[in-house]
Amino acid sequence: MVTVSVVYPATERFDHDHYGTVHVPLVGRHWTEHGLNGVTVLKGLPGPDGAPAPYALIALLDFADGESLQAAMAAPGTAEIMADIANFTDAPPTIQVNERVG
Repeated sequence: MVTVSVVYPATERFDHDHYGTVHVPLVGRHWTEHGLNGVTVLKGLPGPDGAPAPYALIALLDFADGESLQAAMAAPGTAEIMADIANFTDAPPTIQVNERVG
């Protein structure tokens, strides 16, 4: 299994409602047929010392394998997914591809 981490830095503008109600369903609609098995969304909260979270949100996208990820990224709907980012934040995400171990 391949998990893609999409990490959005904490900024003044991050619309969690849009992310959950529009963006995640958009991702599912376009990428499920290409091997997306699930999405986990983690909203950043203040730390134990009260310091603000460094990240507004971390999304973990699980794909069957690397070939499925490549197929999803090449799918026609990927352009719509990427264009939607501007609707909920001004900050570009950091994206990392990961392999599950253990």
